[in-house]
Amino acid sequence: MKYLLVLPLLVASPAFAQDQADHAGHHPQASTQKPAEPSDSNTGTPGAPASSDTKKMPGRMDHSMMNGSMDHGTMDHMQIGHDMDMGHGNSAPVSSDDIPQSPPPPEAFSGPAFAADQYVGADVMAASRAHVVREVSGLPVFWFMADRAEYRARKGKDGYTWDVQGAYGGHIDKLWFKSEGEGNFGEKPERAEVQALWSHAIGPRWDLQAGVRQDLVGPSRTYAAIGVQGLAPYLFDIEATAFVSNKGDVTARVQAELDQRITQRLILQPRAEINLAAQDIPELGIGGGVDRIEAGLRLRYEFRREFAPYIGIAQEWKVGTSADYARAAGENPSVTNFVAGVRFWF
Repeated sequence: MKYLLVLPLLVASPAFAQDQADHAGHHPQASTQKPAEPSDSNTGTPGAPASSDTKKMPGRMDHSMMNGSMDHGTMDHMQIGHDMDMGHGNSAPVSSDDIPQSPPPPEAFSGPAFAADQYVGADVMAASRAHVVREVSGLPVFWFMADRAEYRARKGKDGYTWDVQGAYGGHIDKLWFKSEGEGNFGEKPERAEVQALWSHAIGPRWDLQAGVRQDLVGPSRTYAAIGVQGLAPYLFDIEATAFVSNKGDVTARVQAELDQRITQRLILQPRAEINLAAQDIPELGIGGGVDRIEAGLRLRYEFRREFAPYIGIAQEWKVGTSADYARAAGENPSVTNFVAGVRFWF
């Protein structure tokens, strides 16, 4: 409250001194006159004559005393401001410069790969983990899929093809069977085969397969088969197998598929297959080198994951000596097929 009383005096004092100086400048003779004695009635009143006793006026004295009080108050406010700054600084977010950028200490990686090894023993835990893998992988599972069961419309007689496979076993070892073939309606199949393979997981997405293959049409052939099947980078489904027949014929087959999901149910699948031979096999119409190439594109709609009809196009080429064998038999070495079929699994 006393600060409010002093404030007018602080404002008025410079104005009062300036007014007296201006008055003296306009009336020089006033400086030779004896100043009047101040009275209690006009003490501290703006516009009263100036005198040397003004410095001793109670108002001035109170003002000087108030300066000390104001200084003390100023100190209090500074202290309060300091405290507020300190509190505000504690709540400020941490800068990224304050986060240590150095790598973790070497001892962070000095422990065992499995924490339980340190307490139970690495040998004991290794045996326990192997037992768990055997138990889990030992659960038999049956799986079957018809990847292609389709009708083929083409120049001349329409045809058909099938490509089915299935497996029974655990995650590590399983029995795998496959069958595929093709032909024209009203005629015997041009090609038909079955395979029985033992499959062993050699990685999270790859199986090593070995077994036998039996041709069901044409000259009798039994083959030893060995190959790999799995999921390559970029989700290519790869199957590569080499065959050695009981006649000494060496052939190979590589297939690749890729599912391109357009929507949750509509899927576009490009597919390619190439057949190779190490030598000419005239009785089978197979030439050495690249024997046959097939490339196709199928669009399927999954009513359910397990059932999806499709349509598409597939182009076949017989190459090199195989093309010569086809022409000699009255066949076209290049055939375009418009296909419609169904893909299902359980």
